[in-house]
Amino acid sequence: MNFLEEIANNPGLTEALPKEFGATLQMISISGFFTVLIGLPLGVFLIASAPGGLRPMPVTQRILSDVVVNITRSVPFAILMVSLIPLARLITGTSIGPVAASVSLSIGSIPFFARIVETSLRDVAAGKIDAALVMGSTRMQVIRKVLLPEALPGLIAGFTSTLVALVGYSAMAGIIGGGGLGRLAYNYGLQRFDTTVMVVIIVIIVAIVQLIQLAGDRAMARVDHRNAATAGAGRRRRRVPAVEVSA
Repeated sequence: MNFLEEIANNPGLTEALPKEFGATLQMISISGFFTVLIGLPLGVFLIASAPGGLRPMPVTQRILSDVVVNITRSVPFAILMVSLIPLARLITGTSIGPVAASVSLSIGSIPFFARIVETSLRDVAAGKIDAALVMGSTRMQVIRKVLLPEALPGLIAGFTSTLVALVGYSAMAGIIGGGGLGRLAYNYGLQRFDTTVMVVIIVIIVAIVQLIQLAGDRAMARVDHRNAATAGAGRRRRRVPAVEVSA
């Protein structure tokens, strides 16, 4: 009961928490949207333009893969966010707040998701692609009707992992000026040595991650036709009656 009373009487939780919780959700939503909007086409282009792909462009593919994607992924997010403050100010008109932090979050997560998309599409059986091409499908039709549907479970799993990573990144962004639960934890939990605020924020972050993972797992299970086929085959085998063999 004492702990509940501390929560009810703590201004950091009763006044600041709702606002900062909304800021965290705003950062995750904006950056997650632009991660899919840009990262998905980028990952498709990386696999389609690779040697042996649907439209080989080795030089362009190597530049995007080795320079843009790999270098961006190699920079620690805290350093990347500080270095992108001028860009965030140019795009949003400010360098602080959840919208400005979403610029750095998006740029940091787009290469990560693009690489996941590339890996998921590479796992699609080459025979299905060849069959679609033999039947007269265009490159765009192969991408839309073969590659993306076949890789959809992996894409959903990859996006779920990206969102989970964005939760952690958003907490780091809050310390640098992005707001959200990270700033609340730093201002109250660390600066004021408020253990109650820190515990509550940790519980909320864990709950957000668990909800994202649960939603991602359920969505992946619904679109994974391989598991459905396996389950259907299992049911059919169970329905086959046993045959008695007489001597």
